[in-house]
Amino acid sequence: MKNFSWLTASSSKTKRYKLQLKILSALILSQTFLTGLKAQAQPNSNNLSYSELIRAINQGQVVKLQIDESNQKALVTLKGQTSPKKVFLFERNPELISRLRNKNVEFDVNRPADNSAIYGLLSNLLFLFLLLGFLMVIIKRSANASGNAMNFAKSRARFQIEAKTGITFQDVAGIEEAKEELEEVITFLKQPEKFTAIGAKIPKGVLLIGPPGTGKTLLAKAIAGEAGVPFFSIAGSEFVEMFVGVGASRVRDLFKKAKENSPCLIFIDEIDAVGRQRGVGYGGGNDEREQTLNQMLTEMDGFEGNTGIIVIAATNRPDVLDVALLRPGRFDRQVTVDYPDFNGRKEILDVHARNKKIDPAVSLETVARRTPGFTGADLANLLNEAAILTGRRRKEAITMTEVNDAIDRVVAGMEGTPLVDSKSKRLIAYHEIGHALIGSLYPGHNPLEKVTLIPRGRAAGLTWFTPSEEQGLTTRSELLAQVAATLGGRVAEDLVFGHDEVTTGALSDIEKVTTLVRDMVTRLGMSDLGLVALEHESSSFLGYDNRRSEYSEDVASSIDLQIRSLVMQCYNNAHKILENNRPLMDHLVDLLIEQETIEGDQLRSIIESYQKNSYIPVSV
Repeated sequence: MKNFSWLTASSSKTKRYKLQLKILSALILSQTFLTGLKAQAQPNSNNLSYSELIRAINQGQVVKLQIDESNQKALVTLKGQTSPKKVFLFERNPELISRLRNKNVEFDVNRPADNSAIYGLLSNLLFLFLLLGFLMVIIKRSANASGNAMNFAKSRARFQIEAKTGITFQDVAGIEEAKEELEEVITFLKQPEKFTAIGAKIPKGVLLIGPPGTGKTLLAKAIAGEAGVPFFSIAGSEFVEMFVGVGASRVRDLFKKAKENSPCLIFIDEIDAVGRQRGVGYGGGNDEREQTLNQMLTEMDGFEGNTGIIVIAATNRPDVLDVALLRPGRFDRQVTVDYPDFNGRKEILDVHARNKKIDPAVSLETVARRTPGFTGADLANLLNEAAILTGRRRKEAITMTEVNDAIDRVVAGMEGTPLVDSKSKRLIAYHEIGHALIGSLYPGHNPLEKVTLIPRGRAAGLTWFTPSEEQGLTTRSELLAQVAATLGGRVAEDLVFGHDEVTTGALSDIEKVTTLVRDMVTRLGMSDLGLVALEHESSSFLGYDNRRSEYSEDVASSIDLQIRSLVMQCYNNAHKILENNRPLMDHLVDLLIEQETIEGDQLRSIIESYQKNSYIPVSV
């Protein structure tokens, strides 16, 4: 049995400490109580009771008495004493006063000042001020409500006599054709006689059409900065309200103000919010929007002319605009603001690099070459991301490393945690090398930019290509090369791991291939079905020109057969290339797992050196 004697000793010691504390507390409380009793038992020698005061007055001992009615006490001076004594009095003391008079005792009464009248007046004034303030608040709110009701139909356009946006045409780069068109409009406004002398009329409207981020709003700000004329700016959504007729009233008010300040400019951003086709019954067609559009059509080119008013509108959805809005006389010019080309991207990068510290070794020309398809907003975001990375890494200036990392982040998303060396990592490596190798060996494909195993966004690995030259047309062989390279990942999985071990990683690849090949068959006439457009481009807006073509079931079966035939043709070609170059693919996979990233130049040099030592058949 265990010995618990230490526990018993500890508990007895604790009890003894508790008993000592209780005794000490009792002594302190008793001492305090006795001190209080002693204080109460010894009356204050400076005080007199009221009965003692009456007795002293009767005996003639009181020399002088001072009564303080505000505090209900008196100071009594007795014979033979110099210090007065204090006496607490009742609220009314008529007996005391009469005794003092009978005994001829000198006394004085200090009555408090009667401020009740002042207090009453101040309280009444305070209540009056509060009442007046409450009434003023009610009147002000009523006035605002009536003012809002009167101004409900007024235009909400921002107006500037001389728009000082701080942006001129020197700050707009990469869209030279659009700048030329709009510079001509500025000349119309500044020197109209230059054109009217030979019979030319000032255009009434200019419609800026282009994808988001290409610089349409920036162009409008540059026009405002260059024109030197009154400038009205408003968004298309600000015309539309829930009450029918309000938008039309705002349009009338806007053009009325513009006539009073002509010549002037009116800029309407996102005009598709109010200018959609009428009567299609889709996209929220309602009486308010249609009445607003009707009023805009009338104001731009109706019975009453708007001389000296130029309307500039911007949209990225010209397909949904009403036909009457686009005709000459309303929007006489339609300026396309498209994606910038290589030179345009270089100029845009130069503009956005003005206020950033960039290392002299950074080549903006190389950055422009690596960013085909980027808009002006994308390029501005690219340099901003590079600047953020530079600040995060505590560097003095932006280097090419930050620019390349920013391009990867903008194109593919945020960098994730690298995978550990495992079967999954090797499978992903074969998948990505399949894309890269087919794209590099298949004739007509764009050159490889980079292949990496570093996850970005939702992708576990990435392979992307960069067009070597800008062109608007694509050949059939180039489309087939894109299909084969897109299928390269699935082909590599099938070839190395077997048909039963293929993964879901090719999901987006298969979707892209199906869409591309279907367009080749049904829209581009690149199949055995001939030069027939069987389907139109799909659109969420059900207008008159976007209807799906009707075809028979036999044609539908033929379309399916043609799609499968083209896809399997590209698949077999890719399979043959990878099977004939299996040692090269294995070598590249080992290198990718080791480095995690292979640049395009490095991969091309490996292929070139491999071809010098061994013949690589590429039969497509």
